[in-house]
This record gives sequence, C-alpha cells and structure tokens, in this order.
Amino acid sequence: MTSPYFDLTGKVALVTGGSRGLGYQMVKAFAEHGADIIVASRKLDACEAAAAEVRAMGRKAYAHAAHCGRWEDIDALIEASYAKFGKVDILVNNAGSGPRMASHDVTESLFDSVLNLNFKGPFRLASQVARRMAEGVGGSIINISSSGSLVPLPMVVPYGSAKAALNAMSLSLAHEYAPKVRVNTICPGPFLTDISRAWPEEMRQSADNAMRRPGLPHEIITAALYLASPGSSFTTGSLLRVDGSSA
Repeated sequence: MTSPYFDLTGKVALVTGGSRGLGYQMVKAFAEHGADIIVASRKLDACEAAAAEVRAMGRKAYAHAAHCGRWEDIDALIEASYAKFGKVDILVNNAGSGPRMASHDVTESLFDSVLNLNFKGPFRLASQVARRMAEGVGGSIINISSSGSLVPLPMVVPYGSAKAALNAMSLSLAHEYAPKVRVNTICPGPFLTDISRAWPEEMRQSADNAMRRPGLPHEIITAALYLASPGSSFTTGSLLRVDGSSA
C-alpha cells in the first residue's frame, strides 16, 4: 500500500528529460505512486516508450517532443499539457546537459546552448507553470540542479554556472509564488545512468565524495517523491543534496 506521505493519486506530473536517466526514474516512481504523467524530451519515440510503461502501470500518460532550451517549444509543451489534462500539479525541470571541455575552447554558440537548456528554458517553464498553479489549487516544482553548482567543476564551467543560477531561481520563485506553489531544488552528484557508460571504469566504481561511489539510479527516487508529495507541505525554497556529500 502506498504511504499517505507519498500518495500522488489524482496528480499530474510533467517531467522534462523524462525518457532517460534520472528523469525516467522519477517518471516511473510518480506513476507507481498514483500520478498521471507527461513525458517530455527531444526524441518523441523515447518519450512514447516511457509513456507506454506508465500506461502499463494503469496510469494515463502523454508523450511530447520538445527542446527544453527553446521558449517556443516550452510554450507549446505547456499548452499541450493543459489541453490534455487540464492541470499540472508537479513539474520537474530535469532536462539538462553540458559538454566537458576547456573553458577557453567554449564558443559563444555552445555557451548560449548550455545556458538555454540548463537555465533559460527551466526559467520559462517554471515561471509559466507556477503562475497557473498559483491561480489554481497550487502545486510543486522541482528543479534538478547538480553538485557542480556548489563545488568547483573545472572543464564544465558554463554548465555549473547555469545550475548555480537555477539554484538562485528556485529560491526566488519559491517566495514569489508562495504559499500555493512550492519550489525546491535537488542537487544530484554523479549517478550511474546511461550517460555513465562513456565514463572510464574508475569513475564508475568510485567517486570523490563521502560515500566513495556514484549513486545508483533508484537512489534519486525518494528525494523526488518527498518534494513532489504532501509529505513536504512545509518545505519550499530548499536545496536537497543527493550527491553522496561531495566536497
């Protein structure tokens, strides 16, 4: 039986980057706890595959292809989501990435691309959905940041900087749209998702954190459930580190 603290029955959750990695873990967990799901990412076929798994759990699901760094795509995603379900109760801004390279080699177009996906797009999505939530019954917004926003992260400086901006954004939006809308941040560390297949084996086996290892994909689930559910009704503007305590 689902814990009443994590009960998402009747809720609608929109997860960007929901077809793979940590977003996919959250999609499955939210559905298992009663939520209907909107899966958004760039590749529609991947979204459809994740949505099919949600439907197999007995929940409703909608797949939508969107580039989450482009405001026109985000606006279309919002309109389609509300047309399909009439509401969004939980928003997870999870889509993001940042290539590893020397800072002096970063081009202006790459810099803009990283900032768009990791900060500009999430700002648009969170602010527009927060307004609708505040005008309705409220809701929960979870922005997925990175431990790289809190500790030095050479070679991916634009990414870490964009995630630091996301942290600041979450706190400000939490105050702007309170009390009906809660806005919180999760800061993951390294996780053994599909992206880790390209890592050297040493990075897959150990990490420079207190736990001495990367996280397993399912270890993000309870943090996301907590912030999405009534169990965190008095939690907003918080930053939850799920990073094995990076230095």
